[in-house]
Amino acid sequence: MRAMLPDTAWAATPPSLPPALSSCLTEPGSLTERLMNCGHAFAVRVLAQGDDRVHDDEVELLGLPAGAALYARHVALTLDDTPVVVARSVTRLACPAWHPILQRGSRSLGFTLFGGHAGIVREPLAYREIDASHPLFALAQAHDPASANLYPARRSRFLLVNTPLIVCELFLPALERFLP
Repeated sequence: MRAMLPDTAWAATPPSLPPALSSCLTEPGSLTERLMNCGHAFAVRVLAQGDDRVHDDEVELLGLPAGAALYARHVALTLDDTPVVVARSVTRLACPAWHPILQRGSRSLGFTLFGGHAGIVREPLAYREIDASHPLFALAQAHDPASANLYPARRSRFLLVNTPLIVCELFLPALERFLP
């Protein structure tokens, strides 16, 4: 059985990283827009979408019991067809507010979250380094030929009609090759 990950594993302060990567990790606006401005072909690759289970460190933010079912969208953000970020977006299973927004195929979620939708509120970013003890580590490893031991990550909770959506983004080592 996996140990519970305390919410304290996520912090308001980002991990120490090279300046270009740190700037990307702490980007207060749309990561999609930031990546599109790198001068390389940007795309979203949907890896999985549908019913999933809540991770231990999502329980409190979603107000769900441990092991509860939820709706998840897993994607890889690519530059020149190279995965540079993997992301997990999750909300409650029965959630009419977020489901239509998440069912968008390969269109970036950032276009809606930062596109002026008046009802969406973003809470502050939290940061951590994802290691092998976290369930998202395997997702990152599957798209990282370098097989890093740690992945810098950020997450944020968005509210729409007081209903939460968590977006967690893991930054792959390949991203540094594309940053100015």
